[in-house]
Amino acid sequence: LVRMQFLQILSRKLGSLDMLFQIPFCQKQFPYTCLSTSACVYSKKKKGNSYEQVDQEKYKNLVHSVTSYKTSAQTPETILEEDNLLYGPPGKHRSPIKAGTKTYKNWVPLINPSKRILPASSDSNVPVKIGLQKTKMPSVTRILQQTLSPQQIFYLERWKQKMIEELGKEGFEEYTKNLFLQGELFHSALESIFLSEETPAKEQGKDDVVAGYLSSVEHVLEDISEVKALESGVHHETLQYLGLVDCVAKYRGQLCVIDWKTSEKPKPFLQNTYDNPLQVAAYIGAINHDANYDFQVRCGLIVVAYKNGSPAHPHFMDPDLCCQYWNKWLLRLEEYMSKN
Repeated sequence: LVRMQFLQILSRKLGSLDMLFQIPFCQKQFPYTCLSTSACVYSKKKKGNSYEQVDQEKYKNLVHSVTSYKTSAQTPETILEEDNLLYGPPGKHRSPIKAGTKTYKNWVPLINPSKRILPASSDSNVPVKIGLQKTKMPSVTRILQQTLSPQQIFYLERWKQKMIEELGKEGFEEYTKNLFLQGELFHSALESIFLSEETPAKEQGKDDVVAGYLSSVEHVLEDISEVKALESGVHHETLQYLGLVDCVAKYRGQLCVIDWKTSEKPKPFLQNTYDNPLQVAAYIGAINHDANYDFQVRCGLIVVAYKNGSPAHPHFMDPDLCCQYWNKWLLRLEEYMSKN
């Protein structure tokens, strides 16, 4: 269009076209092809509509519905109507029952509401130490061992087989025997420290097999005070089980059942202690329902000590957490009772 207007202007002036078509001028200014007043129009072959190949008569209604609507004619209301016709009215949603909300056959609270707390006496600073009487009642340790999950049994057996391959059967028996011996010596050393209160942990057991463990818990011992029980037997009068509590004392001002554990591997989180929280909760419930103890406990503490002397990991269990593990313990207890 611009070229046509340009030619019209030139044609109004005589001689302009003759001058324009002179060869020298055209060679300098315009190529020959630029003066073409026609243009080639390139067009692609029109693509046929795929719906034209469909048998229009046979699928008349379907083709009409597809080609007539750009958007779906359905609305949320029509979809609900179709669902009601096909499946009936929607039922009320019921949330699945969680494992933790299982109804207990014999539920007992962690805290004993009927227990009478006596005023502190003059000799209350002496820790209670009651011998564990042999009865037909199962121990907390036995109950937990007899109610291990299949997954726990699998990993425990795999670890055992791996140790036997490395140490041999006799070597593995010697290894486990030494572990129990070190645990007993560690507990005895802690008991001596709490009873004397004058012997520092770093001097107690020096050049001994438990020296590393005592050095590991030294920073935890600084936060422990008012020891009320040491290596003392407890039994739950209602649920009929018993156990041996390592220690009951205040940790940073909170009265706790304290469980001392030894480990060769770091256990920085509570979940790394496996069933130990259930054990602590079971001891707390037993103390609260045992007439031999004139106090009640609401908190727990698991202290994992290391032989190499690295700082121990204290895992504090507040009242809410203790109640959660108490409910899990009741389930394990019921499972054990049903098997026996």
